[in-house]
Amino acid sequence: MALITKIREKSGIAAAAIAISLIFFLVGGDIFSGNSRFFGGSSDVVGEIGGEKINYKDFQKKVEDATQNYTQQAGRSPGEQETNQMRDQVWNQYILDLAYGKEYEALGLSVSAKELVDMVQGENIHPSVRQQFTNPQTGQFDKTYVIQFLKNFKTMPVAQQQAWASFEKSLAQDRLRTKYENLLKMSTYTTNAEAQKEYSAQTSKVDAHYLYVPFYSVADSTVKVTDSQLEDYLGKHKDAFVGQNTRSIQYVTFPVIPSKQDTASFYNDIKRLAKELAITKNDSAFAMMNSDVKTPYYVTMAEIPESVKGSLGSMTPGGIYGPFKNGMSYSIYKYGGIQKDSLFTVRASHILIQAAKAAPDSVKAAARKRAEGILAQIRGGASFEAMAQQFGTDGTAQQGGDLGYFKNNGSMVKPFENAIFGFSGTGLLANIVETDFGYHIVKVTEAKTNTRYKLAAINRTIAPSQATMDEVLRKTDAFATENNTKDKFEAALKKDRTLLMLRGDKIPEGAAGFNNLQNARDIVRWAFNSDTKIGSISTVFQNENQYIVALETGSTDKNKVKIDDFRDELTAKVRGEMKAEIITKKLSGVSGTLEQMAQKYGAGALVETVTDLTLAQGVLTSAGADPTALGKAFGLKIGQKSKPF
Repeated sequence: MALITKIREKSGIAAAAIAISLIFFLVGGDIFSGNSRFFGGSSDVVGEIGGEKINYKDFQKKVEDATQNYTQQAGRSPGEQETNQMRDQVWNQYILDLAYGKEYEALGLSVSAKELVDMVQGENIHPSVRQQFTNPQTGQFDKTYVIQFLKNFKTMPVAQQQAWASFEKSLAQDRLRTKYENLLKMSTYTTNAEAQKEYSAQTSKVDAHYLYVPFYSVADSTVKVTDSQLEDYLGKHKDAFVGQNTRSIQYVTFPVIPSKQDTASFYNDIKRLAKELAITKNDSAFAMMNSDVKTPYYVTMAEIPESVKGSLGSMTPGGIYGPFKNGMSYSIYKYGGIQKDSLFTVRASHILIQAAKAAPDSVKAAARKRAEGILAQIRGGASFEAMAQQFGTDGTAQQGGDLGYFKNNGSMVKPFENAIFGFSGTGLLANIVETDFGYHIVKVTEAKTNTRYKLAAINRTIAPSQATMDEVLRKTDAFATENNTKDKFEAALKKDRTLLMLRGDKIPEGAAGFNNLQNARDIVRWAFNSDTKIGSISTVFQNENQYIVALETGSTDKNKVKIDDFRDELTAKVRGEMKAEIITKKLSGVSGTLEQMAQKYGAGALVETVTDLTLAQGVLTSAGADPTALGKAFGLKIGQKSKPF
């Protein structure tokens, strides 16, 4: 089963392969042509899969091709995160081709042309195809769009035809992966002995009375841990402390923030887009091409931004609303009218008095009585929101019971959904609503509606100009040049308190990022470069919207584990053993019942009782999950008492 679990963990590789194929199908490119390449580093080989070496230049070329295609389609260069995703996806494609591919071939697995047609235009449409060919008015998959696309296929540019072929190839690979996993799943077998063991672990139960003394009852100050003790513990438990190649750095960030001039220029661009949106015929396509964030064309009240809701009553079809500024972005909207949906949307609040379905009748009766009392107070003028905060027993209590918007699509349990969507208008429901969770006092805050609004939205994030970026780069480069030693670097930080210094501790080899830097492979590669030593200062790195200069401060070697690599963990383990010895020795000196022993022991000793303890889910009230205590409990006879452990 461990093998299958591993396969399931890695199944995202196939999804990634489809994702990258979908990107290239949209942009039209030759990603999977013969001349391909990878990221950073000086070696000609960046890895090995299935015995075949992956050439650095080939991998980098694939990423560069993907970047060019993305830029042509999106009208902008991909950000660091998008580029990083492309790298991962290209690498995952190598894994599929070189590792999984050999296994498929050995097993004789294949995907027929008939299967492929079925995935694209048959009865079992692949999710990736469904996602791509959706009707913009309904938001649902529409097979006629697929048929129309395929009818025009031969007249499309060669690059787009190649991209579609690549996309179809990824669908076939995903189907192969599914077949492979299914074979693995069907190859497992649970023996009678294993089944009996599992059954016993689930059903065998014991009730136990135990005396527990937590380690924290012994002050840390009374236990002195020496380096020799840490060395001794590390030597005895080498397998538990596996070494790792890591690097530690300090780094200074220079954020690139749009200037006032950048913001003013950006605002003028947004106003220009607003004028163009007003006169364009295909407003949904125009909005999609010019927006940083893609939004549905038809939206419910729940999906309309707060800045627009107030204008709904006065909106006229074709009207432009905005620009609205929200933080570091601007938004503009074009209203196109309304449409009726098959589903209704409502907004409501509730106060839940919990009572489980399996609870005794007396518990349920008490919960209902309490709910009815709260309902009566609200009818008498008490604030629903205040009562929700005081008496609510779920996560909505702090929000005054607000559940937000939801649809009658089964997202709520049936009795709750029926009660709310059967109510007209707004206000307090007259009766308590009973569900499997308990009893609800309900207030409809926005009446149900099945109206959808046709709204073309353009959302653009304010970006710094090239001049602003160049100015920050000049400042960062000057810092790196002037402070090119460890002493100068640290002195500059002390002198200029406005500089933001951060630490990256024990960054593992090959990490894609660290701290809040999600795409920092170039910094990691520099830190592990053979020319980089402790005290080395980096050149300037660009990461998202900031420039970075780093100082290497430490390293660990997986083949040379030292106590400093695990000092905190080792200290906790050794201190725990020393405290255990103190507690055990003291407990061994007292006798009597557990209660008498606890009293003689003094402060810190607790006596607890646990019932229906099982081997499968054994948790002690105070001690938590403790396999040793569990084994002791099942190994004792009734009335027998164990020694301290």
